[in-house]
Amino acid sequence: MTFEITILGATSATPVVGKHPTSQVLNYNDQLYLLDCGEATQVQLLRYDFRFNRINHIFISHLHGDHYLGLMGLMLTMHLQKREAALHLYAPRGLDEIILTHLKYSHGILSYPIDFHAFEGNSVKQILDDEYLTVQTIPMNHGIPCCGFLFKEKPKQLKIDKEKLPPNLPIPLILALKNGEDIFFEDKIIHNQDITLPPEPLRSYAFCADTKYHEPVIPQIQGATLLYHEATLTEESAERIEAGMYHSTAKQAATIAHKASVGKLIIGHFSVRYPNLDVFLREARTVFEPTFLAIEGETHQV
Repeated sequence: MTFEITILGATSATPVVGKHPTSQVLNYNDQLYLLDCGEATQVQLLRYDFRFNRINHIFISHLHGDHYLGLMGLMLTMHLQKREAALHLYAPRGLDEIILTHLKYSHGILSYPIDFHAFEGNSVKQILDDEYLTVQTIPMNHGIPCCGFLFKEKPKQLKIDKEKLPPNLPIPLILALKNGEDIFFEDKIIHNQDITLPPEPLRSYAFCADTKYHEPVIPQIQGATLLYHEATLTEESAERIEAGMYHSTAKQAATIAHKASVGKLIIGHFSVRYPNLDVFLREARTVFEPTFLAIEGETHQV
């Protein structure tokens, strides 16, 4: 099944021509999930051929503007496109008030319902449980309530060894084998382990939003297939973090990836003070080699 992340935006708050603030699309089995929604996210969705109304779940990490100011425009465009399906929003408390205030003073009535799922910024909470995935919040350290999100595949069925499959085996018995059961067919018992193969390894994606270096996330994201972690600055500017800036350096993001033994790291949320992003990559790879830059339009497999 498809499990991939497409980067829509990866800069920090200050606007830059041709670059966009944080937003990503997660595609799992052709179901689209939007992670953060900075300004012009809907333009980026159009640029990379994502249909708005295929998005049913939007996750907002925190209420700094560069992570949600594109949301109202996207929601209103969905209304203009005559959306009817419910839109699920997962965000810290307060986003619901922002949306309702906007609709109140613009005399707006959306064509579709909104299901708002509020979470606190200081605790782990399972906020989604569907057929294939679970999603948990990952508490960050950012000065205001802020959470990342951990997407984990649910256990998969066993695979059938087709070379050992008896001919004319009814579909209900095949399903029973996939569920780990022994079956009785043509007057004999077929043991599950004799005809099945292990399922594909479970995959997971950890989206660690804006945060200072925060080791408490490590046990929760341990062994994640793919990790996104903010890297606003490099070590040469680390004194700004010590002075009270709630962000991470590339080296710190890589250290989290290393200590959590993840498979691959993507870094983003770059400060506009760096015209050349290679400095982030070089710094991170001194600690964690499989590190990659979040580049708009690029897709990463989980």
